[in-house]
Amino acid sequence: MSTTVRRPDSKIRSTSELQELARRHLWLHFARMGDYQDADIPIIVRGDGCYVEDVNGKRYLDALAGLYTVQVGYSYGEEIGQAALEQMRQLPYYSNWSIAQPAAIELAAELAAIAPRDLNRVFLVGSGSEANETAWKLARQYHLAHGRRRWKAISRKLAYHGTTMGALSINGVPQLRQPFEPLVPEVIHVANTNSYRRPAAETEAQFTAFLLDELEQEIIQAGPDTVALVVLEPVQNSGGCLVPPAGYLEGVRALCDEYEILLCADEVICGFGRLGEWLGTYRHDMRPDMISTAKGLSSGYGTLGALIASDELMEPFLEDQAMFMHGSTFGGHPTQAAIALKNIEILRREKLVERVRDNEGLFRSTLDQLASLPLVGDIRGEGYFYALELVRDKDTKETFNDEESEQLLRGFLTPRLFEAGLICRADDRGDPLIQVCPPLVAGKEEFDRIAGILGDVLSEAWTRFCE
Repeated sequence: MSTTVRRPDSKIRSTSELQELARRHLWLHFARMGDYQDADIPIIVRGDGCYVEDVNGKRYLDALAGLYTVQVGYSYGEEIGQAALEQMRQLPYYSNWSIAQPAAIELAAELAAIAPRDLNRVFLVGSGSEANETAWKLARQYHLAHGRRRWKAISRKLAYHGTTMGALSINGVPQLRQPFEPLVPEVIHVANTNSYRRPAAETEAQFTAFLLDELEQEIIQAGPDTVALVVLEPVQNSGGCLVPPAGYLEGVRALCDEYEILLCADEVICGFGRLGEWLGTYRHDMRPDMISTAKGLSSGYGTLGALIASDELMEPFLEDQAMFMHGSTFGGHPTQAAIALKNIEILRREKLVERVRDNEGLFRSTLDQLASLPLVGDIRGEGYFYALELVRDKDTKETFNDEESEQLLRGFLTPRLFEAGLICRADDRGDPLIQVCPPLVAGKEEFDRIAGILGDVLSEAWTRFCE
């Protein structure tokens, strides 16, 4: 089937022309480009609600929310576009270097109001990677301003915190780090909160104690006076929606206080309603010194992120000629700030954060129906953010080796789910799993469709790969 697509400048491209141009010129992110030598590149041309449509007119339920991003769904382009247009008419761009503009000011005030306690200082950037990069740089310079030479960071194994060289160094995903090593020294990676393969007799309190003891021992071994920052997601994405055990994040906060280490909550995914709160920090009482965010901040309608820091972290930079030696051309871009402000307005007006809280139980119970499948070993997550870990044997929790995982995830599940009209993530950063993370406008109809397609495809996968 060949269709045409109209460009914004009114030129019309055929599907075949788009495919040829894509193959010749467009370098897709985290993609095996060789896969498209003899196969079409998926081309998405429009969206509404929880659905997107490709160039051939086929519709897909986007159960990944455009990479954990499109909180408000795909139906607000005109309204958000109007906000962008009004800002473009007034002031299309100005730098945030030593000069302010109203949209950036308003957005900073909104984020300060959303953030807990005294996190009132907002540094606007272009992405989640930049937000985490900024957190590490701020932590280093803050300690230096107090006469402390601290530079090390601590994060968790398998945790994803971005792709710029600093954020990549904080990452705990080996396959992302290895091609670019040596990275920025020195980052320590401690255990994450995946309890699925912990000893059967271990209690939640014992697991928490294990995690906190390991963290403290790593701080001591590194030298407490060298550690600047701990970076944690309230619910860790990579590794499969890893929820913290009771008392864990409070214990991390206590250790950071004891050793004078700053704590950053990476809310790039968890923030703006994903966990049924404006910030995952509220759900888990994390009490960070700073919060990095992006994605849901604009629902992907704009490209920006932010680091929200406490008043205390700003204090050294208010004295004499002091300056935080960091910035970027597009940080605080007025049009992007206007988009984020409209997105936050929509989230409030449509009560989407409350919607997640109200529907979380229904979403979880719908997914729990898949627990009876022999391929599904564990279902975990919160809010509208869940993972299904896939196993060869539910009793022993035996997983798949690398070759089997490759065939199962990339060779079968990813294309088969896409063919069935469902976009989610088949991931092997750690043990193989499926992640589902729909837009916050999703409800029972979408939950049932997600579970129905997953049930059919996972059953087929078991027959092909395990029986």
